[in-house]
Amino acid sequence: MFLRSLPLDGPGVRPFDPDRVVRWVGARVAERRRVLGMTQELLAEKLGVSVKYLQRIEAGAENLTLRSLVGLANGLDLSPVALIQRPRNSVVRKPGRPRTRKK
Repeated sequence: MFLRSLPLDGPGVRPFDPDRVVRWVGARVAERRRVLGMTQELLAEKLGVSVKYLQRIEAGAENLTLRSLVGLANGLDLSPVALIQRPRNSVVRKPGRPRTRKK
């Protein structure tokens, strides 16, 4: 696991960019939702949140509270720690509309 390989305190701890971690969480939520075969609508309903809010989370545009992070983790059958790890795929999308492919 990524976080287990890093020291938790002391001189070896490197700073994290909070905005990057927020994007990681969004990417991990989207990744896990897809693995479970869920649509955004289905997950939003399960969590009791709006689809728009879930879209903002997945886009890395929503700074979550700890309560929200734990609720998401529970809804995705993950530990909260798993959500804040670097996503498995190396591409973390930036907020905004996806680019269309040229034919």
